[in-house]
Amino acid sequence: MALAALGIDLILPGFPAIRSDLGLDAGSTAVAGLITAYFLGLAIGQLAYGPLADRYGRRTSLYLGFGIYALGALATAFSGTLPLLLASRFVWGLGAAGPRVVTLAMVRDSFEGEQMARTMSFVMAVFILVPVVSPTIGAALVGLGSWRWLFGVCALAAAVMALWAVRLPETLHPEHRLELRIGRLAAAARQVIGNRHTAAYTLATTALYGAFASYLASAEIIFGEAFDQAAIFPYLFGGVAAVMGVAMLVNARVVERVGTRRLAHIVLIGYVAGATALVAIALLTGGHPPLPLFLVGLSTMLSGHALLIPNLNTIAMAPMAHIAGTASSLIGAVQTAVGALLGAILDQSFDGTIRPLAFGFLGYGLIALAMVVWAEKGRLFRPLAQ
Repeated sequence: MALAALGIDLILPGFPAIRSDLGLDAGSTAVAGLITAYFLGLAIGQLAYGPLADRYGRRTSLYLGFGIYALGALATAFSGTLPLLLASRFVWGLGAAGPRVVTLAMVRDSFEGEQMARTMSFVMAVFILVPVVSPTIGAALVGLGSWRWLFGVCALAAAVMALWAVRLPETLHPEHRLELRIGRLAAAARQVIGNRHTAAYTLATTALYGAFASYLASAEIIFGEAFDQAAIFPYLFGGVAAVMGVAMLVNARVVERVGTRRLAHIVLIGYVAGATALVAIALLTGGHPPLPLFLVGLSTMLSGHALLIPNLNTIAMAPMAHIAGTASSLIGAVQTAVGALLGAILDQSFDGTIRPLAFGFLGYGLIALAMVVWAEKGRLFRPLAQ
């Protein structure tokens, strides 16, 4: 799953050089489309990998994803125009979908309940390590040579990961393989949509993905324009990501003690409260708060994401053990595609301040809370088993 993050975070320091080479204005948000196109490819690709993983096994789908990922990265490296870059990024996202779907399916194959949430937190913690170091590596690569090197490094990472993954076992038992038929896929989709908890928690996570996708796409320009800190952006971005990683490790330690559902509900309410405070700060400071204060607020919000996303995904996947691959693909596709579109809406509203991002955290957080309350019929904080 870390490959998906690498395809985003490593290239962020290359945005100014890409703007320059493509003849775009220094403050142009058009390059944010490289993130949106990637997310859309990631979303659509997941619709295919899940059924394939349920039919042909987890490892086959995983290696198919590795191959498409590397091809998309190389195609992006050799693209000379923005439309070609966007098309190549879309293909790249299609490849990144494979590891994401297979990871969730393999975790669901192997674990249940609080143990599944704990394992997902460890997976996501490793996933978050990439944003900690990637921007710094990306900035060094851009300083040494062309921004195109960034994409070549990603292709190399996919090859290395393919070698590493040889050690992974096949977790789908032969007797659990499902036929690749439209009728069966439609029936599985109906099960996902028809399950109140799965559908609602998927939509809740989707709303949070919208805020997170916007942050990823606009972080470079926010730190550069709103705070005039473009020179140290990789360190600021990596530092916030490190806080997220710590939060996920904390989640892995406490989730079995507190309970997946109870912890998710407590954190989600705290998330909305934190977003309300960030909006107040944005309004009181004209959208330009002191950088240390903004970093505290931003770290608080993203720590909420770190605690919520593994747990909300666990609750959504819990009833879907019998169709883990297909359910993972459908859930992931909705979260990624709609989340990317929600993020793009925030990207386009950037006004040189933190106001759009702050309001995005609050608005999408309220949507997530509403979905959870609907799923639980107003009865929050119950154990996952109930």
